[in-house]
Amino acid sequence: MTLIQAALLGIVQGLTEFLPISSSGHLILARTWMGLPAENTAAFVFDVLIQLGTWVAVVAYFFKDLLAIGSDMLLSLRKGTQASAAARLGWLVLLSMLPAVVVGWLIQDSMDRFSSMAFTAIFLIVNGLLLMAAEWLGRKQRQLSELTTKDALWIGFAQIFALLPAVSRSASTLFGGMVRHLERRQAARFAFLMSVPIMPAAGLVALLQLGDLPEASSLLLPILVGSLAAAIVGYAAIRWLLRYLATHSFYPFAIYCTGLGIVILLLQ
Repeated sequence: MTLIQAALLGIVQGLTEFLPISSSGHLILARTWMGLPAENTAAFVFDVLIQLGTWVAVVAYFFKDLLAIGSDMLLSLRKGTQASAAARLGWLVLLSMLPAVVVGWLIQDSMDRFSSMAFTAIFLIVNGLLLMAAEWLGRKQRQLSELTTKDALWIGFAQIFALLPAVSRSASTLFGGMVRHLERRQAARFAFLMSVPIMPAAGLVALLQLGDLPEASSLLLPILVGSLAAAIVGYAAIRWLLRYLATHSFYPFAIYCTGLGIVILLLQ
């Protein structure tokens, strides 16, 4: 892998991690078009580790919110007082992670069977249908301050869709939030906050696998370049999407994913 290829993959990761169009699906497509392997361990490790660039982007964008959430959570634990709004949001984010973590651990050994281009196309269509369903079913009127334990668990179960290759984590959690009638930007903010605890955990697993690869040293610079590109583009993508959602729907993303999946199936 050249540094230019690494930077291009980082740009793809940064754009598609937060836009609800599937980072995993687009990385598979980008690797295929660049003639790079998409299914070996090195490819998996590289793709997971450049996600840390997008983790840096979301932490940078929501830094003040995360600082308030973290400090209030610690304060409520230390003093045993009633959780503030920020602390309560933090606990709900952690609660929402449980369903996908448990199910992911149970089915992790069976996910390789879905790595073909045909499955990538099918799950891109599923991704588009989730976004359409979110717009059809959601009343888009609730705020994060109204979120309940039941809502958080519902969004967490919706995130299970993202265990499928080419189904966006953002799209699945947006679907969960909007079906619970969160306003679009509120659903997006919760989806982004959910990524903060999960990305480092996935990165730790990938780091352990990197150490076992014979070509590990040759991957370090491409990973750094890809992560930097993902961080810069990811920050811009978050900022753009939250502004876009003030006046627009998810239908363009839904149409794009569905159309792309159909085109890939027709070209098989």
